[in-house]
Amino acid sequence: MKGCDASVLLKDTPTFKGEQNARPNANSLRGYEIIDSVKALLELRCPNVVSCADILALAARDSVVAVSILPEIVFFFSFSNI
Repeated sequence: MKGCDASVLLKDTPTFKGEQNARPNANSLRGYEIIDSVKALLELRCPNVVSCADILALAARDSVVAVSILPEIVFFFSFSNI
């Protein structure tokens, strides 16, 4: 799969060139620090269980849900002041 997996989350190490800083990905994605923060918090509670790809999948799912209900919320509040 070309660019469809979570390999873009891989960081450089002393012995490995990750995709986060690879030329094709330069300035293409944002929010790595948010994923890193969530990962750090999860590691405190359940070490070595949740991957960054899992976090990204759940964030994508929750974003779709949030956007899909947004029009209903806007519609509700637009008439709540009448």
